[in-house]
Amino acid sequence: MIDSFGRNINYLRISVTDLCNLRCKYCIPEQGINKIDNKEILTLEEIEEITKIFVELGVTKVRITGGEPLVRKNVLKLIKNIGSIEKIKDFSITTNGTLLEDYIEELKAFGVNRLNISLDTFNEDRYKYITRGGELQKVLNGIEKAKQMGIYPIKFNVVLVKGFNDDEIKDFVNLTIDEDVHVRFIELMPIGQCKNWSLGKFISNETILNKVKGLEEDKSEDISSPAKYYKLPNAKGKVGLISSISCSFCKDCNRIRLTCDGKLKLCLHSDEEIDLKNPLRNGEDVKQIIINAINKKPQRHNLEDGEYINRNMVAIGG
Repeated sequence: MIDSFGRNINYLRISVTDLCNLRCKYCIPEQGINKIDNKEILTLEEIEEITKIFVELGVTKVRITGGEPLVRKNVLKLIKNIGSIEKIKDFSITTNGTLLEDYIEELKAFGVNRLNISLDTFNEDRYKYITRGGELQKVLNGIEKAKQMGIYPIKFNVVLVKGFNDDEIKDFVNLTIDEDVHVRFIELMPIGQCKNWSLGKFISNETILNKVKGLEEDKSEDISSPAKYYKLPNAKGKVGLISSISCSFCKDCNRIRLTCDGKLKLCLHSDEEIDLKNPLRNGEDVKQIIINAINKKPQRHNLEDGEYINRNMVAIGG
């Protein structure tokens, strides 16, 4: 699928639930969120059907997200079925890692070849604070088991929060010296009901380059990746900087998102959404709706101008 700006749209991120077993401060407001009604949530069969349509149209890369995707009942059945679609060449999952130890064997058996693990700190007290009660050791156990299963590279997504984890930058970077892992620092994005919490806590990814000397740019990664990659000399792993605000990567964006309630999001940072659920349930030509929608994918977002979306991140997917 080629959009109106000549970008090849071949990457689909699928949110299978708006539920999560953590309550990260930049993702879910303290008072919680209004859960999407079950009748509005796509069934696993509907997600699979829509995914197959996207694959017919040229999608070769699929990521399962949430909320926390592993909390959805029977999600392994969906993962198995999507993993068996022949034209999908890259199948991954974004998870907070708390359930990974229990599920990693099946995930690998069903075709998941990459993991993105959201982890903002290696300090147990800080982890409890930012997640509102999460247990860091569960995540570490899951990571260790994934390594034992031979899944590489494992990508850590680290949201930088001023005054919270900026003193751990070097610790995260040093993980890449002896292990084939990607540590990706993500600039804090004001999204949904949590945008007020996020304002004032932003740190530019330039901070990392200033704090860690010796990082050299690595241009071997796909240019459509949202991360700009760097390496320490002779390091096994890589350091990625995802700078959505200070340096957008829109010109090479190849991704679209399917929300758990059946909306197609052409841009993470736009409130515009195209309904696929009701047309699917009404027997309409969803394939043609998608083709028409791709031509409306915007050229860029406007985060740097203070245009923030209203939908909460937990309902969109990572």
